[in-house]
Amino acid sequence: MSDKRVALATCTDVHGLAADDQPLVPELAKLGITAEPVVWNNPEVDWTSYDLTVIRSTWDYATQQEEFIQWAQSVPHLANPASVIAWDTDRRYLMELEKAGIPVIPTIWLEPSHHLSKRAIHSRMPAFGDFVVKPVVSAGAKDIARYQPISAQSRSKAITHTQRLLDSDRWVMIQPYVTSIDTDGETCMTFVDGQFCHAVRRHALLGGNMHQTLGLTLYPNNSTRSVEATPEQIDVAQRALALAKEATGESEDFLYARVDLVKGEEGPLVIEIELTEPSLWMRYSGGAPTLKRLTQSIARRVGVPVDAAA
Repeated sequence: MSDKRVALATCTDVHGLAADDQPLVPELAKLGITAEPVVWNNPEVDWTSYDLTVIRSTWDYATQQEEFIQWAQSVPHLANPASVIAWDTDRRYLMELEKAGIPVIPTIWLEPSHHLSKRAIHSRMPAFGDFVVKPVVSAGAKDIARYQPISAQSRSKAITHTQRLLDSDRWVMIQPYVTSIDTDGETCMTFVDGQFCHAVRRHALLGGNMHQTLGLTLYPNNSTRSVEATPEQIDVAQRALALAKEATGESEDFLYARVDLVKGEEGPLVIEIELTEPSLWMRYSGGAPTLKRLTQSIARRVGVPVDAAA
């Protein structure tokens, strides 16, 4: 019987664990490992009392990123570690992917220190095709919106949205809206310890006319389904994770990772690499193999043999 303890970091908005993560508790208990949800910014928590902390549903971090990174740096045994969290929670890492030849959505980057006027912001927005405005730090679809350049009202709202983000000292990304999202959705690729596990197809969050998301988006079950990943999708995702590993200086594979892809004209494009608090969609992996792999990987990290029994 093990006496190991694992904290599953979450936030107050979730009220425990997300449905996808709840099976981790009984599965780890079978190995004699006590796992429990713990709110990441609860000042009364003694993180040194846990043999490992695994970030799961800390979905409120985007509004307090600096505090979140400071917390991650203070946790003695964290998977994925603080250096990874700092890199992954800022989407400017997409610049590194593009420089390395990994396909990403073309992006216009606006820096708050440049103090752009409304006219300057307007001149940087696409003249044709719907486009998306988003901050480099966000969770779910918070503060992300799709706009139509041919509509003066929509374009005006886009400028106001962009300026609001810049005025709050946030970098802004402007990207063309990839229309394949409306028909093919996003393909979310889940990895555990560097090994591809399964993929799901997720429906568009910003489909239809311009849509402003004001809060965290918790994806409904009927918007997601299991899908067979293509060899090309797996290759792009693995290349993206290899770059992330090199960029963060990690010698060990990430405990968990999700790479989100969309269909471009010439193949898969990376939307983002999720190394912080992604849903792993384990309930869509068929017979729970991803759950078992993640449980065993956690057990190995705390020194419990994977064939141990409670």
